[in-house]
Amino acid sequence: MKKLMNIMLLSFSFLDSAFPKPDKKILTIDWIHSDKAQSMAAVPKTIWLKNNKFILYDTRIEKEERNFKLFDPEDPGNFEKLLDLDLALLSINELINDSLKFIDWPISFDDFGKQAIYNHKGDLFLLDIETSTFLRITNSNQEEKSPRFSPDGKKIAFVRGNDLFIYDMLKNKEYRLTNDGSDTLLNGTLSWVYWEEIFGRQDLGFWWSKDSKYIVFLQTDESMVTKMHYVDFRPQEANLISQRYPKTGTKNPQVKVGVIRVDRPRTRWINLEPYEYICRIKWLPDGKNFSIQTMNRAQDTLNLYLVDRKKGEVLDKILTETDPGWVNINDDLYFLNENQFLWQSERDGYAHIYRFKINGELINQVTKGQWSLRSSGGPFWLRQSVVSVDEKHKQVYFTSLKKSATERHLYRINFDGKELKMISKEEGVHSITFSPNGKYYIDKYSNISQMPNLKLYSKEGFEIKTIAQSRTELINMLDLQVPELITIPTKDGFYMPAQILKPREFNSKNPYPVIYHVYGGPSAPTVFNSWQGNSLLFDNLLLKKGYLIVKFDHRSATAISKKLENRVNLMMSGPIEMEDIVDGIKWLKSQSYVDEKRVGIWGWSGGGSFTLNAMTNTTEFKAGIAGAPVTDWHYYDTKWGEFAMKKPQDNPEGYDKTSFVKSAKNLHGRLLLMHGTYDDNVHPQNSWHFIDELIKHNKMFDMMFYPMRKHGFSDKAARIHRHSKMVEFWLDHL
Repeated sequence: MKKLMNIMLLSFSFLDSAFPKPDKKILTIDWIHSDKAQSMAAVPKTIWLKNNKFILYDTRIEKEERNFKLFDPEDPGNFEKLLDLDLALLSINELINDSLKFIDWPISFDDFGKQAIYNHKGDLFLLDIETSTFLRITNSNQEEKSPRFSPDGKKIAFVRGNDLFIYDMLKNKEYRLTNDGSDTLLNGTLSWVYWEEIFGRQDLGFWWSKDSKYIVFLQTDESMVTKMHYVDFRPQEANLISQRYPKTGTKNPQVKVGVIRVDRPRTRWINLEPYEYICRIKWLPDGKNFSIQTMNRAQDTLNLYLVDRKKGEVLDKILTETDPGWVNINDDLYFLNENQFLWQSERDGYAHIYRFKINGELINQVTKGQWSLRSSGGPFWLRQSVVSVDEKHKQVYFTSLKKSATERHLYRINFDGKELKMISKEEGVHSITFSPNGKYYIDKYSNISQMPNLKLYSKEGFEIKTIAQSRTELINMLDLQVPELITIPTKDGFYMPAQILKPREFNSKNPYPVIYHVYGGPSAPTVFNSWQGNSLLFDNLLLKKGYLIVKFDHRSATAISKKLENRVNLMMSGPIEMEDIVDGIKWLKSQSYVDEKRVGIWGWSGGGSFTLNAMTNTTEFKAGIAGAPVTDWHYYDTKWGEFAMKKPQDNPEGYDKTSFVKSAKNLHGRLLLMHGTYDDNVHPQNSWHFIDELIKHNKMFDMMFYPMRKHGFSDKAARIHRHSKMVEFWLDHL
């Protein structure tokens, strides 16, 4: 395989990407979903260790050649291979009686980079990195999940049968911490609504103390939660799958917090003021106390408590956060050594950092202005913008959209709110991870025309080393066009962030059909000055078939401020956002290069909802594709559905005006509806009801249902078919 680039002398030779030169004619749907295409914009995985070195794992080279590399920022010219791959593979294959060909990235490393945990077919295996050998630590008929090392690296906590266990590595022995787990009583693991909406698709149900002596955990009783059912067609006698899923207005799972000393497993339950949700748990630096965040059902009030670990008693309620719409959960809570803490709040309408005394007394607002903190990775509803806290110099480092709503930059400011400085330099999106000592950071960076690269910097923003170069030349090799960033005005003068993808031989006098790609959730933008990933490949395929591809974010989706988010309170995914969308489409239709009679719209999930909104409440679109849409908020979960909409019993008018089931009779244009029959996020029930209304009113439409696929299709065959179906639909109807 030929190398695509020459890396600078200081760069790692093992990161020189072995990637075949693709033919310009290779941009097909099959190729877009190939492993090679999927890894085009990849950069190595990295994790910082407690000793301020980091481990790298290069996913851009062949799987069989991948190894863990240890890198020391103090010695940037050298790296160390950590594994004897042959020995590690021999070890694991002997244990599992298999023939694995490569060592993958593990579930987790210990803090010292000495050990790693793997899960194979439901059992846990421990990799000793120094000896390149595996040890099987569980062998049961039940699946083990959510394993996490203790901070001292001597124990592993995990969940089996909805009970908590620990494995002591020094004693080579397993201990049980809880005994009452069942199908509906969960210890240390999360119910669906907590996993999805509160912890961002992470099974974070327990937390080790700093000294590895205690574990705080969540216990969930979901016996009162309503069920959803799915039919697995594959057995001769079809199998019925049930899932606990709380629909808006129905009962939530009951969750409480316990603390347990691991060598004396007796749980102390924390007695809190009435609450609906447990939002976050965090240990204080001394490890003697921990914090709990709770929220009410309306989600407009959040409380922060301090708890004594030994007694299991609340010491104080130190802060209450309120909002006229809803309080967004965030992960920017940092306890300082001088009985102070930093906290992200949107109390002035923008997401900013505030400094408090440990009793909750406000010291000062650290950041301020008409801009917001914002993270640059992970699900959009997870918010963690602070990337390092330097207590010695009383400074905090964070990412925000201060420079632009479409960019994410690294900034530093003093605790007292003075001397704000932008550290990152290149225009675009910077995703930052700092070393534990705060001296260095790794920056994954890209812009709209440049693929991601990975670089090491000092905390002052001085580049130390290029870890992985951008593969910019692949853009030319594939004859790719990249979008142009623009703004589109609304009738009242708000300039919506937008992007448009045009052909190389663009003719402004030639009217093109346009496909508008929408998502539209509150503070869930789609327009970034960053590399567009694999979606750019599909968009280029559509471009070659004659379509312009457009994205723009209505003002509540931009993430600019909480003020803009709150515009959709009690009326989410409804007429308010649609006003901006119609303004944007009318502006596009006024351009000489747009065929106003051939404008299409498509989106998935929330974007599917907006597609139905647009096609049943406006006449602007000739055709649309709605993927896995929420058609009525009665069918979605409590946490997400109610944060803006509240309970249907309390907001019947809002639920009525945002129901596309009720507006289905007004369908205008040709619709393709797509859904997976095992979608446990947006249930197929949403589409079935919408379809039933179309049938009642004799509205013709197309549909494509995918058997036993969930919300995001995981198998290549379904993804290829979905894209093929979409292209066929556009060609037939746009």
